[in-house]
Amino acid sequence: MSADLPLEDPARRMTGPGVARDEHAWDRTIRLWDAYFAVAWAATLAFVLAAAHPDVPVRAVAAALLVPLVPWYALVGRRLLQEDPPDQRQALRYLAGAIALFLPSAVLVGETRLMAFALVPQCFMTLRMRWTLVAVTVINLAPVVGWALLWRPSGEDLFANSLFAVVTFVFSVVVGSWIVRIIEQSWERAELIAELDASRHEVSRLSASHGALAERERMAREIHDTLAQGFTSLLMLIQAVEAELDHDLPQARRHLALMDGTARQNLAEARALVTGGAPADLDGASLPDALRRLAARHEATLDGTGPVRPLPAAPEVVALRSCQEALANARKHAGSSAVVGVALTYADDTVTVCVRDDGCGFDPGIPCPGYGLAGLRARATEVGGTARIRSAPGDGTTVTVVLPVIASRSAP
Repeated sequence: MSADLPLEDPARRMTGPGVARDEHAWDRTIRLWDAYFAVAWAATLAFVLAAAHPDVPVRAVAAALLVPLVPWYALVGRRLLQEDPPDQRQALRYLAGAIALFLPSAVLVGETRLMAFALVPQCFMTLRMRWTLVAVTVINLAPVVGWALLWRPSGEDLFANSLFAVVTFVFSVVVGSWIVRIIEQSWERAELIAELDASRHEVSRLSASHGALAERERMAREIHDTLAQGFTSLLMLIQAVEAELDHDLPQARRHLALMDGTARQNLAEARALVTGGAPADLDGASLPDALRRLAARHEATLDGTGPVRPLPAAPEVVALRSCQEALANARKHAGSSAVVGVALTYADDTVTVCVRDDGCGFDPGIPCPGYGLAGLRARATEVGGTARIRSAPGDGTTVTVVLPVIASRSAP
């Protein structure tokens, strides 16, 4: 323990980050110290008055010198024991006054040394270590020296009292230092626990924030792949109808019917998002049926390969959303005359959705603005699948999504 570090009362240190400064158990020990001081003082007074030697007047003087210790402790010492940290000058003045009252009595009557059991702990609680050692030395050894000089005891009595003083001095230093170190370690652990508790709350907060962010991203994908795409289709159909009303009324009516179906589909998707249910196309239908209806709305064809079988919800939803995104991109970017085809392939442990158009294509090396392709890849990755986009200017675009159907664990 460093001699430059102040010794702090255990009632005073728990004020670190993340620590609620409620009343701690140590904060209530001042009453215990009051009771301890009172018992030690009363016992010392009783032993002094009941001692066989010296005479009664001397014992009365020694007892009278002990009386001021009570108000001195109550008015000065008690407050110091509760300070954080204690003022060293005030502590030195208090203990100097207490020792000044204690030493004459201890020199006069040997039984007064019992009061050291009340004074030594106060030294450890209020002083730096080097001053504590000085004060403890004076309290334990000075009374014996003064007693020996005043009363000239026999060699046997002098040896016994000196040995007792040395033992109590060593005991005070060793046990006091050990207890202080144990208390400091306890507070260090308490502060670590407080920091861990604060870290746990921070992790909980970050987890909640991450969960909220993940949920926002999920909703963004859902809205992008359903409502946003549906509204985009509606806008494109409205433009087509405006161009066809004057010269191709049957085609305009067909596009109006598509608008009606798209609007109803958007309404169904909105309800599914609100209720947290399955996508409207998959509600009560198989994946091939859902993709077939989706392809029809986008004037595309669907080819199926492999034996159709029920799949976990996660890959079915990802397959549907990926197909929606690819078809919407083909409608917006491939060109009005492009032919679009969808292929659904069932294998032993995977399902593959491939959307191919023969439109204008693009350069995959150039980052695409928007959320669509990034969201498509993110969806596939979440269920352990892959998404590949092959395209070249003038050579159309192929979007292939391969999803595992056995190891899939997470929902989209």
